[in-house]
Amino acid sequence: MRLNQGLFKLDFEDHHAVLGVPITADAAAVRKRYLAIARRLHPDSLSANSEADAQQASELLSKWVNPAYKILSQEKSFTEHQLVLKLKGQSLQQAATPPAVSSEAAQGLLKAPQVDAAYRQAVNTMAIDQYGQFDQVLPIIGQLSELNLVYLYRTVQATTAAQFSPQPAQNTSNSSGAASASTTPLTVPLRKTQTAIVESYMNRAQEFERDRDYSRAVLEMREALKTYPNSAKCHSYLASLYLKTNQVTMARVHAKRALDIQPQDEVAQAIQARLDKRPPSANPSSRAAKGSEPGSGGFFGLFGGKKK
Repeated sequence: MRLNQGLFKLDFEDHHAVLGVPITADAAAVRKRYLAIARRLHPDSLSANSEADAQQASELLSKWVNPAYKILSQEKSFTEHQLVLKLKGQSLQQAATPPAVSSEAAQGLLKAPQVDAAYRQAVNTMAIDQYGQFDQVLPIIGQLSELNLVYLYRTVQATTAAQFSPQPAQNTSNSSGAASASTTPLTVPLRKTQTAIVESYMNRAQEFERDRDYSRAVLEMREALKTYPNSAKCHSYLASLYLKTNQVTMARVHAKRALDIQPQDEVAQAIQARLDKRPPSANPSSRAAKGSEPGSGGFFGLFGGKKK
């Protein structure tokens, strides 16, 4: 089932809403919350429930909770998630009108004078019964995502301004045990944002490339270029993937585009040199096969291959 509330409406998987933690929650708070939900959905906790409840709990855990925790518990995926979240907030701030929300909690947060305190209280209150009745879990996730949407809308302007000046360390601990908050994940400079997001696209594409799933690797890089059409690194890597899949024309197009953006791009230079030397009657498949052994980690080894 797809949700169409809050950040989900912006084609964004709101993993914080799934776990019922604020988008500023730290790693310890995320882990604590995940363990509590996992215990609630574990078969041992459902011995008195019906078989239908057990099945529903299993699906919630496997399709929603576990994937959310996987993203938020791993450093690279968490960083990407937070950076994309920040970009969503910036786009919200550019809109002519406040975001449309349907829940009372989100509508109240739009007007709350102390947005940080009101936001954390609303999230923590709603999360208490989030997994109490399984048929109400998804509606509550949607309402939590609306809170996240409004919070981003109301805070991103301040964090965007703050990112350009050094900020003192803040003590974010609290005595209530609720998820602690920090503005650090949302104040990453935009320059680093682009680099981190491009790297995450490339990491996923390289995983597909190592599995010889070139079509999915190509799709990853095409998605990256939708966001960053002037990334020479994306164009050159996409050119290498097209060359491996025998799409010489597309390889040439993207290699040229990479060199237009960055004339010193080594990967694009190597691809263009290889294409220029290719005789018209050459067998493309035999040429493309060279240098594309599994695990090579990219064209001519220039894109690394750390993961195994």
